[in-house]
Amino acid sequence: MKKLTIITTIFILLFTGCSLKDFKKYEKLSISKANVKKINIDEIDGFYEDDLDLALEVFKKDCQRAKRYELFKDVCQKVNDYTNPSKFFTENFTAYELYNSNGTDTGIITGYYEPLLHGSLTQSETYKYPIYKTPDDMLMIDLSDSYPELKKYRLRGKLVNGKVISYDDREDLNKRDDLEAICYVNDEVDLFFLQIQGSGKIQLDTGEVINVGYANQNGHKYFAIGRALLKEGVLQEYGASLQGIKAYLKDNPHRIDEILNQNRSYIFFSKREQGATGALGSELVGGRNLAVDKRYIPLGMPVFINTKSSVTKEKINRLMVAADVGGAIKGEIRADFFFGHGENAELEAGGMKEQGKLTILVPNN
Repeated sequence: MKKLTIITTIFILLFTGCSLKDFKKYEKLSISKANVKKINIDEIDGFYEDDLDLALEVFKKDCQRAKRYELFKDVCQKVNDYTNPSKFFTENFTAYELYNSNGTDTGIITGYYEPLLHGSLTQSETYKYPIYKTPDDMLMIDLSDSYPELKKYRLRGKLVNGKVISYDDREDLNKRDDLEAICYVNDEVDLFFLQIQGSGKIQLDTGEVINVGYANQNGHKYFAIGRALLKEGVLQEYGASLQGIKAYLKDNPHRIDEILNQNRSYIFFSKREQGATGALGSELVGGRNLAVDKRYIPLGMPVFINTKSSVTKEKINRLMVAADVGGAIKGEIRADFFFGHGENAELEAGGMKEQGKLTILVPNN
């Protein structure tokens, strides 16, 4: 049996191009499913050139929510004792580079932002598109008592003639007029992208600005309309970005419903006191918070990102905090960069799809 094990190991080494050194290259941490490699913080490209004062302020802000987790309890108690940010991060954290399962150290970095829409509390010919609250007739079904393997899943449905069926998709919901709306906006394409972003601001016709944030989802799988339009070949002259999709739809209004309805997923909102708020529960800071896959990066974790702007092509080397998640943010090295709100944030986020490296700073507990 021992001889067979040795032969098998030699076979793997010969035919995969791996070495014994490669097998020992990565570590596994109890807090993450990712392959990681311990490095000195001094080795992180651009660490000391970053605005670490701002990074520390954002970490303090997110500690108000992260301190409830055992991983951050001690370090969040210490943070207020420090005024020197580089000293705080170097003395209290250990840096680990993230690696993909195939051994590469880069992944896709996308972007998101907080859109500004124009609306009214009263529906009219100008403001006709509702931002819906979670419907009263939508059931949240938890099957974990009967099927423990499904404990991570929640089904959405509704009761019809004594049977529970799938909840309405986007096309069905757009036909209904019996749901409660927070307000009404003047552009259905902007509303669609508000649902993609998950939160936003609404400038009402009274001059008041209200914040809305994710409350629930209809249970249908997200479908990327941009990918479908690329496959059709219709975005060649517009560009494969949020701005390109908007421009195409503006030039082809007869296709708006057809295209948007391909994404059967629908997001419901609630009114919020604060602006864009991540899954951690804290208000997001543009350029300093990330959405991540929390199987690999726990919420509250400082993350140093090395990537570049899709607009200017300038390097982005920045210490951020993982404070949000996203349905499309899946994988070891995968992050969604929050750019804030405003036209420039929309421009940066709309075309952001760059390679990037992620290094997590794990508390020395």
